[in-house]
Amino acid sequence: MPDAIRKGHASGARAALALALALAVGACAGGQTTPSAPSASSTTSGATSSATDPGTATTFTNPVINADFPDPFIANFDGRYYAYATGSQGRNLQVTSSADLVHWDVPREALSRPPRWVSSDTWAPEVAHTSAGYVMYYSGRSGAVKRSNGEGALCLSVAVSDVPEGPFVDRSPQPLECQPELGGSIDADAFADDDGSRYLVWKNDGNCCAIPTRLWIQPLSADGTALQGDAPIDTGMTDDIAWEDGVIEAPTLFKEGARYYMFYSANRYDTTHYAVGYATSDKVTGPYVDAADNPILTNGAPAVGPGHQSIVKDDDGELWMAYHAWDVSALGYQSGGRRAMWIDQLTFSDGKPDVLGPNASPQPVP
Repeated sequence: MPDAIRKGHASGARAALALALALAVGACAGGQTTPSAPSASSTTSGATSSATDPGTATTFTNPVINADFPDPFIANFDGRYYAYATGSQGRNLQVTSSADLVHWDVPREALSRPPRWVSSDTWAPEVAHTSAGYVMYYSGRSGAVKRSNGEGALCLSVAVSDVPEGPFVDRSPQPLECQPELGGSIDADAFADDDGSRYLVWKNDGNCCAIPTRLWIQPLSADGTALQGDAPIDTGMTDDIAWEDGVIEAPTLFKEGARYYMFYSANRYDTTHYAVGYATSDKVTGPYVDAADNPILTNGAPAVGPGHQSIVKDDDGELWMAYHAWDVSALGYQSGGRRAMWIDQLTFSDGKPDVLGPNASPQPVP
């Protein structure tokens, strides 16, 4: 997939500046060599231990998936962790699994055959377990639905599998949601409230076409496969703060106590300015108010442009934020870069979330 067109459409001058900044960070960190891709029989991991058995490892070092694994989402299904990501190395979408959040199987194809209306650009999958099975939400480009610049719009779709590792099957004749007049719809996030009601959150792809980007929410059917209600609900979140630089995306809706937290990524994904912030609301549908301490996850050598986060709870009840970050040695596919998956603990204190990262030092295995 030609990622130079993805989300940001950053100018050549800006990309060059970002690359220079990334290289400077790498120099300060002592540099990093990009390893070769693992063989099909190996595991992809950042774990470190004197033992070779992953079950006896006591510490790990980020990244935990030291390969191209963009836009990561992790879920715990029946005591095993499953990670999903935007496609790479010829895959439409990626899936892998782990017993401990650290030692991961080699990623494989999650969606072997997109529906006919999807022409390209399958991105950012998330999966929920419902009465329909394992339901995957993802973005794909439609050749028929056009946005204002004449290109095919990016739209949301849904695929289903009987097992969390797939293969997922999408038989949809048309998008789940698209909003072509707003540039398209991408980055779906599924949320289940305490009462079992389900919602889908996403971003309109306005930065494609000089249109404001906003986050939207809409109720889902009980099985999670269809949107309910008359129209999407505006959460009140838009790209109106300087650090966001005209782009908000990758929503992650999370509930802590009685408060709803909307984590999101902002700024241009292929620069060192990409970062994570959050907003809060007393109602699931909003309006959400941006936190004064944003952004809460930013560059930290050797993690460059950390973002497109997800949140998972481990077996001990501790929270972890998964996100991708560029290699410091290169930024952007045009320069040979890749986005590896990192995990760091997420804590809450007096209603404020804190991501304990990017942490490149050895940490206890979850």
